Amino acid sequence: MYVGIDVGTSMVKAAAFDPTGRQLAVASRPVGLSLHGGVVEQDMDEVYGAVVAVLGEVTERVPEAVELAGLTGQGDGVWLVDGEGRPVRPAASWMDGRAHELVDRWLSDGTFETVFRRTGSAMFPGCPGPLLAWLDSNEPKALDAAKAALYCKDMVFQRLTGAGPTTDVSDASMPFLDPRTRTYDNRVVELLGLTHRRGLLAPVSDPLATAEALGEGLPSGTRIANGPYDLPACALGAGVTAPGDGLLILGTCLASLVATTELDLTGEPAGLYISTDRPGHWLRAMPAMVGTAALDWVLSTTGVRHDEVDALLAKTPPGANGVRVLPYFAPSGERAPFVEPRLRAELTGVSLESTRGDLVRATCEGIGYAARHCLEAAGLTGALAVCGGGTRSPAWMRLLADVLGRPLRVVEGEVGARGAVLAAAERYGVGLDAAQWTRPTAVVEPDPGRAALYAEGYEEHLARLTQARARTRA
Repeated sequence: MYVGIDVGTSMVKAAAFDPTGRQLAVASRPVGLSLHGGVVEQDMDEVYGAVVAVLGEVTERVPEAVELAGLTGQGDGVWLVDGEGRPVRPAASWMDGRAHELVDRWLSDGTFETVFRRTGSAMFPGCPGPLLAWLDSNEPKALDAAKAALYCKDMVFQRLTGAGPTTDVSDASMPFLDPRTRTYDNRVVELLGLTHRRGLLAPVSDPLATAEALGEGLPSGTRIANGPYDLPACALGAGVTAPGDGLLILGTCLASLVATTELDLTGEPAGLYISTDRPGHWLRAMPAMVGTAALDWVLSTTGVRHDEVDALLAKTPPGANGVRVLPYFAPSGERAPFVEPRLRAELTGVSLESTRGDLVRATCEGIGYAARHCLEAAGLTGALAVCGGGTRSPAWMRLLADVLGRPLRVVEGEVGARGAVLAAAERYGVGLDAAQWTRPTAVVEPDPGRAALYAEGYEEHLARLTQARARTRA
């Protein structure tokens, strides 16, 4: 069997596949997030313990020998480790907002735009540049004690294998990597005031780093590849590799990706270009801060269960009886397809006659409008695949197809873990049929009438967003 490991923000998963790509077993374990005053952190030992646990469960349930394993996980944040890969302090999550004042300053003094023009990365408070600069000013002893500032999957790879600190070109893309040379841009490091911390940046393995498991979770000697982080891993797992094709990931983060061979560093600085394992090929990424997390908050606040969503969507008409949601709920604001660290969600059009169904539909519609905005900015021209937890709702998939006005290739299962295996197989020279591994499980077509209605709603959404951004800056 082939094993994919996906170390998510709130859930760690391991999935086993047979040589045809059929998913044999999945094990998962939740991991905690500590949220207080805009600070969002994770316990690295808890995360690593969850990885070992799910790997042990999957390998116990599927008795076949493990041919190889691929690793992926959440991107951005700062995971400070010592020489053994042990935590120096809790990991600062990509959702962390404490560095927003730095981003505000860099937005006003031109640093933000200069970094984008050099690397194709639009910084946000939870990416490594601002976080490392904040830690350098506020917790210098933590940086002094660290051997490396890793990304999530890199910490896991080091602990599973005993290899030295390393990362890959996809994780390194934000914000220090020059996408043309595939090496760190030392001028960007200097602009962010981090030249004296340059040694903390993990060496970039290109191609992917490989090593053998030490025996925790996986049998000793199992071959492991430290794959791309979760966004590009999902693109691989969904078969999104041809220029113009796109992927929408309905997860905690609402991520829109479009494959491209064109590197265009002009226009409004937003999102990023993710380098892939093929030089000259990138993913134009617009990873909005909040996806299913926005709906989760509304469901929790209104007392609606997840299994009630489809029925509520069926009862409430398109347009949600006038209720509208701007779904920018993240404490660090928004980062795609624009950067507004202080932007917050807005709920309008509510009256005593509004129902829970109106609130749920308006939230789903607002997330759909945000996705359309991101996909258009990323340059989508081809087919669109969709994956993530949101695909479990057929009614939401129909709504999304209508809002986006295009067919959706739904790819179910553990898509990130699947992509991690495909990346590992490519690295090890193991021949797997990628087309067979990435076939969609369904195609959802839009309804022309509803699509026309939502096209008008999208224009209204953009107008409300423009007004909200103006208020934020006032």
